[in-house]
Amino acid sequence: MMESQGIGMTSQRTRDRLVQRLRSEGIENPAVLEAIRATPRHLFVDEALASRAYEDTALPIGLGQTISQPYIVARMTELLLEVEPHKVLEVGTGSGYQAAILARLVDKVYSTERIEELTGQARQRFRKLGYRNVRVQHSDGMLGWPRFGPFDAIMVTAGGEDIPKPLLEQLTVGGRLVMPLGGRVQQTLVTVTRTPTVYERVDFEPVIFVPLIGGAG
Repeated sequence: MMESQGIGMTSQRTRDRLVQRLRSEGIENPAVLEAIRATPRHLFVDEALASRAYEDTALPIGLGQTISQPYIVARMTELLLEVEPHKVLEVGTGSGYQAAILARLVDKVYSTERIEELTGQARQRFRKLGYRNVRVQHSDGMLGWPRFGPFDAIMVTAGGEDIPKPLLEQLTVGGRLVMPLGGRVQQTLVTVTRTPTVYERVDFEPVIFVPLIGGAG
């Protein structure tokens, strides 16, 4: 995972400042903070926005989609890691940044993206940066990825009013789904953990994500 020396030094300093800010905002997991520190977010946005890559804000990536705010990326990752997953499904590859963070923390990441152009761009980024444990598919993520399930954890990076049933079915017992739930105006970050008998839901802070779209919705 190489960067030119000048850009690399500059972005590393700004990444360090971002990590300090995330820590002050309540992100505590040291592995998550180190993954944020080590991942070149400026390579996951258009060159014109690279100077803003380490601001704690969402940024447009084209085609009506965004790269999530670093705090939200860290928060969702922190919640997901509480079940110590080895194999994770991500619904909504987008730029690939969230999958890149996960790839530093778990054994295997399977990521689905409904927009073919974004799928191709993410694959190119993963190849360029040397991520070998991420697999990306252009598909309706609301259907999951049954071929490689069940998954220890599932992260949905788009907001929906309901949790797609196929995703719940593809969770292992003890596995956890992390997702924003709600309409376009008001959403809540939730976790759903599968037990031998029920799915246990816990609600967290308000969030805003692009809408979850797919044939299962």
